[in-house]
Amino acid sequence: MTEQDTLSPLRRTGPFWLFTRLATLEAITWALLLVGMFVKYGTGAVHQGELGVRIAGMLHGVVFIAYCLVAVLTWVDQKWTPGRLVVALISAVVPFMTLWFETRVAKDGFVTPTHWRLREEEPVNGLERIVAWLLRNPLLGVLVFLVTLVALTALALTVGPPGK
Repeated sequence: MTEQDTLSPLRRTGPFWLFTRLATLEAITWALLLVGMFVKYGTGAVHQGELGVRIAGMLHGVVFIAYCLVAVLTWVDQKWTPGRLVVALISAVVPFMTLWFETRVAKDGFVTPTHWRLREEEPVNGLERIVAWLLRNPLLGVLVFLVTLVALTALALTVGPPGK
C-alpha cells in the first residue's frame, strides 16, 4: 500500500475535499438555475420553465447555504483572514465564482488537504471551541450541520426568493 492509498480516506474527509466539492456543486447548481431561467424567460415557455426554475432554485438555495456554512467552518478551522471569508461568501453570489475561488484555494494552499486543525489543536476562543466540538464529534457535527441547513433553508423560504 502506498502513502497515497493510506491518505486517500483522509483526503475525502479533510477540509480541502469538503470545501472544493461544495464550491463545485454550488457552481453546478448555478448552471442548472440559469438554464431553467433561460427556458422560462428566454424561450417564452414560461409555464414549462416554471417547474425547472423552482426545482433548480430550491436545489441551488440549499447548496448555497451549505457552501456558506462550510466556508465559515473552514474559515475558523484553517485560520483564514476575515477578508478571505468575505471573498468565499461573495463568490457564492456571483455565478461560477466559487470555481475561481476553489482554484485559488488550491493554488495558494489556503486549506490543509488532509486534516482538520481543530481535531488535534486546542481551541483558543469560543468559535474555535464550537468548531472543535463539531469536528471531534463527527456524527453529531453532521447532525448539527443538517439541522442548521434545514433551519436556514426554512428561513430563506419564509423570507422568499430574491427580488420579492
